[in-house]
Amino acid sequence: MRPSIAVGADHAGFAYKQEIVAWLEKEGYPTKDFGTYTEASADYPDFAHPVAIAVETKQFDWGILVCGSGNGVAITANKHQGIRAALCWKPELAELARQHNNANILCLPERYISAEDAIECVKVFLKTEFEGGRHQTRVGKISC
Repeated sequence: MRPSIAVGADHAGFAYKQEIVAWLEKEGYPTKDFGTYTEASADYPDFAHPVAIAVETKQFDWGILVCGSGNGVAITANKHQGIRAALCWKPELAELARQHNNANILCLPERYISAEDAIECVKVFLKTEFEGGRHQTRVGKISC
């Protein structure tokens, strides 16, 4: 069974969110789109909080958030206990975020990467396992 994915974006991440949702659905991932649903100006916390809550409460296994820089959604999502949102702009970063940090939300910067790189980051994030071991000790020290 494929993991379930919660997805959200503000207006600056709308285009890539649409492409990511289409790819996830084509690949058979259970997916919920938490918005935004247009390119009209929107506030990233309005979408990052619901995605983070959905992952935090285990309604969804993982989340993907997109905004212009990726920073706003990452900062917002990381306010939630148990969320480890990672800003990634290269597949290698998405891989390390999963392997070493057990990231559960991938944050992407639409204004700074290509759509192809965004999809590749998603692919790598979803297929990479957490290594545990010495990394589990470190991850265990993250929450306040």
